[in-house]
Amino acid sequence: MRHLSWFSSLTSLLGLSALGLLATLPLGLKSASAGAATSRPDTMPVSQIKRGMKGYGLTVFEGTRPERFDVEVIDVLRNFRPRQDLILVKTKHPRLEVAKVVAGMSGSPIYLDNKMIGAYAYGWSFGSEPVAGVTPIDNMIEDLQRPLPDKIFGWPLKPGSASATGPQASNDGSRFRGAKYDLRQHAAALAQRTAPAGAITAAPVATPLLVGGMSNGAIGLARELLAPLGMEPLQAGGGGGQDPAAPKRYDDGGAVGVQLIRGDMSAMGLGTVTRVEGDKLVAFGHPMMEAGVTALPTCIGKVLWFLASDQRSFKIGMGVRDVGALVQDRQASILVSHSAQAPVVPLKVGIKGMPGLPSSNWSFEIAHEKFMTPSFMAVAIGSALQAVANERQDVSWTAVSKLKIKGYGEIRLEDYGVAMGGTPEAGEFARSNLVRAIGAIMNNPWQPAFIESAEIEVELHYARDMLRLRGAELLEPEIDAGKPARVRVTLVPYSGPELTRVLSVDLPAHLAGQTVSLDIAPGYMEEREVAAPDSLQEMIANFVSPIYPPKSLVVSYDSGSGLAFRGRVAKNLPPGAVDAIRPTTSSIGPDSVESSVRAVTPVGQFVVGRDRVSVVIRPALR
Repeated sequence: MRHLSWFSSLTSLLGLSALGLLATLPLGLKSASAGAATSRPDTMPVSQIKRGMKGYGLTVFEGTRPERFDVEVIDVLRNFRPRQDLILVKTKHPRLEVAKVVAGMSGSPIYLDNKMIGAYAYGWSFGSEPVAGVTPIDNMIEDLQRPLPDKIFGWPLKPGSASATGPQASNDGSRFRGAKYDLRQHAAALAQRTAPAGAITAAPVATPLLVGGMSNGAIGLARELLAPLGMEPLQAGGGGGQDPAAPKRYDDGGAVGVQLIRGDMSAMGLGTVTRVEGDKLVAFGHPMMEAGVTALPTCIGKVLWFLASDQRSFKIGMGVRDVGALVQDRQASILVSHSAQAPVVPLKVGIKGMPGLPSSNWSFEIAHEKFMTPSFMAVAIGSALQAVANERQDVSWTAVSKLKIKGYGEIRLEDYGVAMGGTPEAGEFARSNLVRAIGAIMNNPWQPAFIESAEIEVELHYARDMLRLRGAELLEPEIDAGKPARVRVTLVPYSGPELTRVLSVDLPAHLAGQTVSLDIAPGYMEEREVAAPDSLQEMIANFVSPIYPPKSLVVSYDSGSGLAFRGRVAKNLPPGAVDAIRPTTSSIGPDSVESSVRAVTPVGQFVVGRDRVSVVIRPALR
């Protein structure tokens, strides 16, 4: 990373979020201005701010009470962001002389002549002077005046409202084309959307997200998923619980936390409140993820210490009282409502399989958000497993999950896996059926969907009751059309002699004259073909029994195109059948799917590995 001083090119200016999220610098579109509707008697517009003016700011240096620090205006950057100026200030305080610009101070209100001018919000990495950028208060008041919707994706934001929306039909006629949810692909898509567009914008700097109670492997997964979005996990605690002595409402200059997971694990972004007006407040001075209308749990924060760093200093803190929800995430600020209620997903994790396991039951509450919920679901399960059962030996595992979806009842999901040389990594649960189901359901294109709760019980087996697939060979390299192909596989147990099994798969006569590739894989790695769903109900049904028996070997080959329509799949269709069936007068019809023929052979144990052989089918003689 390049070392930058505060007078470097403006294109290298980095926005320092309350989460440490650093904003980008698009070209100014027109001069920044604010209407009379945003003026307040106790605020000062940018037009009245002059170089050399002196004032003060408020932030929490330790505990929950805001303290003063001195500021002096350097100048004003016009059109820093679209219709938004930036006020450059020097800060003076014994702690800031050491820490310079501090992540977690974002949102700290700045005053000149006892009038609020904006929020401490931006800074330069590796800066040698305590110089910060201030977001004008008029831009933040514009966010403060935005009307709040009664619901977000069907969830009532206000207490006393009707409960979350149940099943309802979609009116947009959209069709889901069968893409399977993948957590890592979701993270990559979000990162691409939020990344700088080109050379004229600053590259975002990885930023700290205060986490506590996570194993090293879980922190690694969280970093993989969140760092590209500008949120760098930092192991610093944050799960302080409820403090009866903590303030009950937010104050200007007080600490505010955005909670992504709480309970036996925590992840919280810590920032500063800029301005409270009635039930609502604005904070940060720039976006968290620029997600627009959202609903994330918030809490009153307590600052433990300023940790100074040459790259970027930050506050270490924790939440001490749950209050309200983040309901707007905009360019100039985040908006929090004291009375709003954000949904959370209760998660219970149970681990068994080792006598005397300590702390085998874990409880979490995860923010109900389309990306954060599946992400922290995987992180939490992986962390709990590594914390209580981290062993350097081969292990097979089974996981049974219960997922409760509002309006659709409860579904049961199963996962299986084998880890050679140690406990499963947290990343394995990013691919689990539980995480994939949650991600797909919450991101479905038809209607709002609410996860009411999730439970998972993981059972570990250290008996090395697994087999390694050493190799495969055809008993007959060439066969007549219509005859089955027989494959002998060699399986190696942990101890004892090698085993062999003969697997058989039928090959139809129409494959005469072809060479067919046969794949051999464990049953838990093979997914059944299902039709692309046309509704949330069909999507949920597709997650029931998605794989073949886990303690089996599956021989498969590509059988060409099939059709999927209205929840059913037709496989092994003859040539020309797809075109003959597809309607010519409507665009709504069967979808083409790649289909395979599979033969399943039980082996009684988990198998690790896969192989492939090719068989030649003799031409049919006429």
